[in-house]
Amino acid sequence: MAEANCVVIIGMAASGKSTIGRTLAEAMGMAHVDTDALIESTYGMRLQAIADALGKETFLDVESAVVSSANVRRVVLSTGGSVIYREQTMRHLSTLGPILHLDVPLPIILERIARKPDRGLAIAPGQTIEDLFAERDALYRKWAECSLQTGSFSVAESTQAALDYLRASHPELFTPAGN
Repeated sequence: MAEANCVVIIGMAASGKSTIGRTLAEAMGMAHVDTDALIESTYGMRLQAIADALGKETFLDVESAVVSSANVRRVVLSTGGSVIYREQTMRHLSTLGPILHLDVPLPIILERIARKPDRGLAIAPGQTIEDLFAERDALYRKWAECSLQTGSFSVAESTQAALDYLRASHPELFTPAGN
């Protein structure tokens, strides 16, 4: 099992997990891993094509298996928005390090998804983004050590908020690897 020396980012699709994850990793001198990219590389397909082919529940099982097998160190891990549906996955992620929730208001999420409608979403037929948002919000809050209100912040401001929180609550993450 990896030491608890990673940072895990959770939140809705279009909340900025990958973007902020990359800038946070760079600021902390860590690698960045996007779990959606891990799933895409496992299947050799775009995430939405995988989710469409498998259906929501099977996709969630696949996501859980891929993410739960991650044995990483000194990484900022940006997860897919649906990762919170499988408790065993979240238990694994919580052993890796602090879990930060990017809390972005629904209107901003809807606007961002509209700008990039081909992003991968684990959504059941007939389910709306509003349904997903309502369903997931409590789960994000359950698993997150900290919810960062980042909807009206720039990437730099959001990254700084995460750094400030982590420096105050997890100074060990800022010591060089091996020390």
